[in-house]
Amino acid sequence: PKQRAVVTVLGADLSAAALHAVAESIALAGGNIERIDCLARYPVTCYEMLVSRAELDRLRADLVEASGQHGVDVAVQLEGLARRAKRLVVLDVDSTLVQDEVIELIAEEAGVASEVAEITALAMEGEIDFEAALRRRVELLAGLPVEALEKVAAKVRLAPGARTFVRTAKRLGYKVAAVSGGFTFFTDRLATQLELDHAVGNELEVQDGRLTGRLVGPVLDRAGKADVLRHVAAAEGIPVEQTVAVGDGANDLDMLAAAGLGVAFNARPVVRRAADTTVSVPYLDAILFLLGIRRDEVESADETG
Repeated sequence: PKQRAVVTVLGADLSAAALHAVAESIALAGGNIERIDCLARYPVTCYEMLVSRAELDRLRADLVEASGQHGVDVAVQLEGLARRAKRLVVLDVDSTLVQDEVIELIAEEAGVASEVAEITALAMEGEIDFEAALRRRVELLAGLPVEALEKVAAKVRLAPGARTFVRTAKRLGYKVAAVSGGFTFFTDRLATQLELDHAVGNELEVQDGRLTGRLVGPVLDRAGKADVLRHVAAAEGIPVEQTVAVGDGANDLDMLAAAGLGVAFNARPVVRRAADTTVSVPYLDAILFLLGIRRDEVESADETG
């Protein structure tokens, strides 16, 4: 259908050739660029184009090809109230909100890093059932003192732009949640550190000050993450259509599909293919530009916050 659309183009270095390829793809899809705005020049360059009369399916297909050739990210969203009415962002944790795979940091402390990393890689590519993979990895951690988790927590690195993203979103009225296939020991600390509205994860069982190699309660898996998104949205009185989900692995696919906008952040190929749009730069706050938030609005939120 020929409806007005917003095309967002972002990259660490947006060349004239890349912008020309985007404009050419819009023209070939029958579209007319009504307006071009520069949303940001830092930490990435981002332009937003209002497009009318384009055949959207062809436009998306052509832009995917153009973005791949020029190494930029291009998002296509229908223009309208639904795009501008997002009110809840749900973030995956490992390799999204933080740079690390936390269970691998724990495995280093336990001396089982290679075994855990191998299982993690299979799970993230969707080649092994997540719950089975998680339980197998947690079993390898049996006997680790709880004090070692504090050492791991000190090593966890936030994604570049994570503080800016959360702070700006909250100051602009969004609710922000973290949902993790990892562990509450770390999500609870992130919730305090970043003042998140919600944080959910799996709970490690502890006896006599050591990990037992088991989990408490059911596993928060791929379907569970989507359920958390719906539950948090309902608790906040926000329609699911007004939610944004951000993730990188196969365990995030249901959550990305359930949200009004699913964003694959530096994601595996299977996730990039399934998500509504992708962000391939390392800066989490670049996702703000997909929501139509300008860099000067980010800075203004900081000044008035």
